[in-house]
Amino acid sequence: MRNLVTLAAAVLAGGTSLAIAQHQHRHDMSAPEHSDTRQFVKFPPALVEHTLANMRDHLLTLQEIQSQLGMGHPEQAAKLAETRLGMSSLGLHGAADVAKYMPQGMQDAGTAMHRAASRFAVTAQDAGVTGDLKPVFAGLAEVTAQCVGCHASYRIK
Repeated sequence: MRNLVTLAAAVLAGGTSLAIAQHQHRHDMSAPEHSDTRQFVKFPPALVEHTLANMRDHLLTLQEIQSQLGMGHPEQAAKLAETRLGMSSLGLHGAADVAKYMPQGMQDAGTAMHRAASRFAVTAQDAGVTGDLKPVFAGLAEVTAQCVGCHASYRIK
């Protein structure tokens, strides 16, 4: 239980300020609606659906990573991170096909997320030996912060 509390605190602490700073819509449905100020990025229709499916898989992978960490399996979390989010996953997601439609900032955010995931994988593997999970949670927060930043800045639909 302590590890779960630590995980939640680390993820919130690492990504909270970025999330708050970039979170532009309200959950209070009675409040006046604000226009979506994110940059619209036009993709061919087939790539829109492909990209959205990839992002849903990224989100599922983050959930699976958290589950593995919660069960005390940092090595499994590392494997998931590298194979499905890290730099070695780029071919799996068809990144080269999609990148040519992205503005440079969106490309940079995606690359930063994939690099952060690869760094997280190494950190999680190390934790399997050292038992120190603080760097693992900080690394996971760095990955999710890249997702938050990109989603706060860009939209494709």
